Amino acid sequence: MKIGFISLGCSKNRVDSENVMGLLSANQHKIVSEPWEAEAIFVNTCGFITPAKEEAINTILQMSEIKKRTGAKLVVLGCLSQRYHDDLVGLLPEVDRFITLDEYPMMDDILTRELNIPVKGVYGKNPRLLSTQPWMGYLKIAEGCSNRCTYCAIPLIRGNFRSYPMEMLLDQTKELSDRGVKEIVLIAQDTTRYGIDLYNEYKLAELCEQIALFEGIRWIRILYMYPDELSKEMIDRLASIPKVLPYFDLPLQHGDDRMLKAMNRRGDIASIKKTIGYIRSRHPQAIIRTTMIVGFPGETKKHFDRMIQFVHDMKFDRLGAFTYSKEEDTPAFGFKHEPRESTKNKRYKELMQVQQNIASTLNQAWIGQRVEVLVEVMDTFTKTAKGRSLHSAPDNIDGFIYVKVKENVKPGSFIFATIDHAHGHDLHAVQS
Repeated sequence: MKIGFISLGCSKNRVDSENVMGLLSANQHKIVSEPWEAEAIFVNTCGFITPAKEEAINTILQMSEIKKRTGAKLVVLGCLSQRYHDDLVGLLPEVDRFITLDEYPMMDDILTRELNIPVKGVYGKNPRLLSTQPWMGYLKIAEGCSNRCTYCAIPLIRGNFRSYPMEMLLDQTKELSDRGVKEIVLIAQDTTRYGIDLYNEYKLAELCEQIALFEGIRWIRILYMYPDELSKEMIDRLASIPKVLPYFDLPLQHGDDRMLKAMNRRGDIASIKKTIGYIRSRHPQAIIRTTMIVGFPGETKKHFDRMIQFVHDMKFDRLGAFTYSKEEDTPAFGFKHEPRESTKNKRYKELMQVQQNIASTLNQAWIGQRVEVLVEVMDTFTKTAKGRSLHSAPDNIDGFIYVKVKENVKPGSFIFATIDHAHGHDLHAVQS
C-alpha cells in the first residue's frame, strides 16, 4: 500500500514518525512523497502550544480534502491525538482513526484489524525509516517529563520522565552507525536527567562515552539540557569526550527570578550564570543556545527589562523565543495579569532585536578561526559547500556555514575551513 506521511512538531515526534514508517516499510508498504499519491495518509501531530495545535488541525483538514478526491484512509496520531482524542473524534469524523500515544504498542493490531493496512511486528522494534539526511540521526533517550513547569502540557501528554535502557540505546546507535550515520543528536524533554530513574544516578556522560566507542560516529550533539542538573562533574566528564560537541542547549525560559519561580523552574539567575560561566571556562569554543518565554502571566516591564539585561550579560550564541500560550489543564492557565497580545509581541520583537545584535557581534569573533564542517549540500558550479559546524544543530534554526572548496566534496563528508566573514546567522569560510 502507498503511504503518505506528514510529521509535525519537534524532533522527538520525528523519531516516533520514523518508527511508524519503519514498521510500515518492513511490511512492504511504500512511503510516497506526495499525499495525493497515497492510499493511506498519516499525520503525526504536535499539541504543545496553540500555534502547533492550529497547524495540526489545518493539516488534517487539508488532508481530508485530498481524502475526498482520492478515497485514501486518513490516520492521525501523536500529541494532539493523545491530548484531545475524545473531542477530535466528534469534531473530525473524516479521520478514519485517531491513534493515541498510549496505543503505539498496539499499532500493528490497530492498522491491521481496524484500517485494513496489514502489519506484523511491534512499534519500535524495526529499524527506523530515517527522514533526516543519511549522515545524521536523532537518538531519543527518554520519554515524558517530571519537571512540572507551570506553563507546560508535556507531562499531561507524554507522562512522567522515563529513561530508555542504555543497552537499547546502544543497539539503536549501532544500527544507525552501520547505516552511515555520523552525527548522533541526543534528545529528550530533559537529557540531563537521563538514567536517574533506572539507575539512581545521572548516566548521560556514560551514555556518551559508550556512543563515542562506535568508530563511525564522528559527532555527538546533546539538546534540551536542564541547567540546574548540569553539574560541574557532568560538564567535566562531557568535556573529556572528544566526540561530544561543546554545544549546550539550555532552555532557560526567563531572566528574572520571580518569573522563574512562577514558572516552577528550579534554580535562579545567579546559579544559571555560574553554570554558563563554568561551561565557557571548560569549553572556550562553547556554543550556548537557549529559549525564552515572553509575556508570562504577571510579567511586568521590570521583569522583562531584567530578561533583556540577562541576555545582554550572558551573550547567548543562539536564542529563540515565543510568546506565552495559555494551555488548559496547566497550573498557569488560571494565573492572572497576563500581558496583552500587543505587549507580548512588542516585547518579543525587542528581545529578538537585542539577540540579533549580540549574535552578529559573536559571529564576527569567529572570523579567522578554523572549524570542522559536515558538508550537506555541494554546489558544483560555484564550488561552494553548504554545511554545519559545531555552531549549528540540524534543525534549521541556527544557520549554516558556506565553504569555498578546492574541489567538489561529497555530502556527508567532513572538511576543515577557516571562517573569513559572517552574514546574519550564517558563516562563510574557505577550505583549509
